[in-house]
Amino acid sequence: MTTVDVFAPAKINLTLHVTGQRADGYHLLDSLVTFASVGDRLEIKPGNALSLTVEGPEAAGVPADMDNLALRAAALVQQDGAALRLEKHLPSASGIGGGSADAAAAWRGMVCLDDARTDALASAPRDVLGQHLEVLSRLGADVPMCVACKPVRARGIGDQLDVVPLPTLYAVLVNPRLPVSTPSVFKALTSKTNPPMPDNLPEFADAAALIDWLGDMRNDLEPPALTVQPAIADVLGVLAAQEGCGLARMSGSGATCFGLFETEAAAKEAARGLYDAYPDWWVAGCVLADQFNAALPKVS
Repeated sequence: MTTVDVFAPAKINLTLHVTGQRADGYHLLDSLVTFASVGDRLEIKPGNALSLTVEGPEAAGVPADMDNLALRAAALVQQDGAALRLEKHLPSASGIGGGSADAAAAWRGMVCLDDARTDALASAPRDVLGQHLEVLSRLGADVPMCVACKPVRARGIGDQLDVVPLPTLYAVLVNPRLPVSTPSVFKALTSKTNPPMPDNLPEFADAAALIDWLGDMRNDLEPPALTVQPAIADVLGVLAAQEGCGLARMSGSGATCFGLFETEAAAKEAARGLYDAYPDWWVAGCVLADQFNAALPKVS
């Protein structure tokens, strides 16, 4: 029996500039996005019906019906004949694209389950994504960028994607296990029209250069998120105080925050310390980089 295993990397918004709002209510963004070496995992096998089971340390409260984006993404490829098992490692409603990442992984996995090969995904990710962009966007603005798992500059409502080269970053992700409602954060946003990133992004020689440049950029959702969930300020303060942390910022609409480090050793040391000091928090040390190869479905 064919089994497809798919990794769903966490999505990290290194920047998130809110640049406007359309008449239909959608916000316009300019965001630099990368992907983490931590994430959820999905196993797909042929079945008599389209089904989903959810397991793992962060499975509590995650739906296993059509409210789950992974199952809805699978249904876009075929309506029946697949059993999905989602292993949740990313906290829900946390600003790191867990549901969108799961949906993109389900789509990648179902495409490969149909013909038991990854050739199309591996050889022409732009073409494959382009053919299905509109359909995937219906599941959520973040889903298309989670298909290829490559660092991108996302503009518009998240539908204008440009792959960008970024140096590898070492990071610690922290979530205080307090879900934050994205609509409530946008509602608390006082200015809907803010400056975008520069038209032309610089070429970053190394992690230090990228971290330094990011310090002049923003996440416009961070201030309103702090009013919705003040505990985010505690997380940012603790991360910023870690030895070797060059930048502490919130990802997406929160509540997950990241600390960026120039070296893997510094990030690992910080992650170990935070894991011990704050047992109630979700803490993950990781690498932020191109996760395309890691996210390719593995067929066995």
